[in-house]
Amino acid sequence: MNLSPVATFTLPPIQMKVNVNRQVHTFTAGCVASANYTLVAQSRDEMLVPDNSPSISMWPYLLQSAQTSRLNRISVYAERGTSREQSRILYMNAEALRLWREMGMPAVVIGESHRPSRNAMLCFGMPFSE
Repeated sequence: MNLSPVATFTLPPIQMKVNVNRQVHTFTAGCVASANYTLVAQSRDEMLVPDNSPSISMWPYLLQSAQTSRLNRISVYAERGTSREQSRILYMNAEALRLWREMGMPAVVIGESHRPSRNAMLCFGMPFSE
């Protein structure tokens, strides 16, 4: 059996160029997404009034004002709240919030979110995805 020695590879020396002028460089790993949904809280008392539900009040308003084409741009999700003051949380996109305020409905904004939570269900409009 003929065993030959293991070949060794040598690399030529590397010359590194070092920049003496140090500057701050800003790197972004991705884009910062803006919030797509505004969180609106409704109290227990507000929930007792049926017209405070987007699924009940928005469509008749769109029909009466001849604005049914806006439906394709509206997205409202609802989720159960955690307290008496926040019994229902509505996730409204900008068009839905604009319509809600145009209707003169109360809107207690409690935050913003890029997307509705997994527990929220579509209650009016069109679902949006990325």
